[in-house]
Amino acid sequence: MTGKVVQKPAALEAKSPFDLRVDLGKDVPETDVRSALASGDMGFLHSFTTGSTVDGPGVRVVAWTTGCMWRCLYCHNPDTWTMRNGIPVAVTRATEQLRKYRHGLKVMSGGLTISGGEPLMQDRFVVKMFQAAKGMGIHTALDTNGYYGERLSDAELDLADLVLLDLKAWDEAKHRHLTGREPGPTRQFAERLAARRRPIWLRFVLVPGLTDDPAEVDHIARFAAGLGNVERVDVLPFHQMGRYKWQQLGISYKLDDVEPPSAGQVERACATFRAAGLRTY
Repeated sequence: MTGKVVQKPAALEAKSPFDLRVDLGKDVPETDVRSALASGDMGFLHSFTTGSTVDGPGVRVVAWTTGCMWRCLYCHNPDTWTMRNGIPVAVTRATEQLRKYRHGLKVMSGGLTISGGEPLMQDRFVVKMFQAAKGMGIHTALDTNGYYGERLSDAELDLADLVLLDLKAWDEAKHRHLTGREPGPTRQFAERLAARRRPIWLRFVLVPGLTDDPAEVDHIARFAAGLGNVERVDVLPFHQMGRYKWQQLGISYKLDDVEPPSAGQVERACATFRAAGLRTY
């Protein structure tokens, strides 16, 4: 006996996307990473989770990708910023994982949601996964910030039955402060979805002192209502469930003292969206 400990590879399935996962793809050569991104034959996944009822209609399987170009101050999964923190997964393996759930997903009126991170950093992998899902008759949803929406052709975009679109802020300076990027590409993607009549569920995270300015919420509500394809708005209260990841990763976290919004604050934001003619949840 040598006493050497052999570590088991990380399981693809996870109980929660809040599991901290790092360096799972660190040994993949850079040339292989580039080839995978270009072909979509391999993706980098934080995990698969099952049983979600908040990431699209019905009960869903969610594939959580790694890699994100934004640095949202309230991100609850900063371990997904770095692509190589994810598990390198062949698209064939991911497809077989999905195939195990196809009958249950149909019975429960669910489907596959690809989230992140930002899934369009791995746009070719997303396209191949959606093609596989459509081949099984499975509903597809893309959870994205829309910044790289131009990477998808119209035909590829239409593989997504639903887009869960994150609108973080309206004012450009506030958006840059919050995410590190400008809001223009996200708005343009939303307008493209509207032109193609692709359904959107809008997601808006309510953070006291950051995104709760009434004028900001009103701007977003009026923009969303004007698109004509927003089926619902999910007003998501800020929480501290991911704070420990920032601490474990040694990243400076600026929202330590921010409390979740009160029920009244959430209702006021919801009322603004409803006043614009939108349904809220």
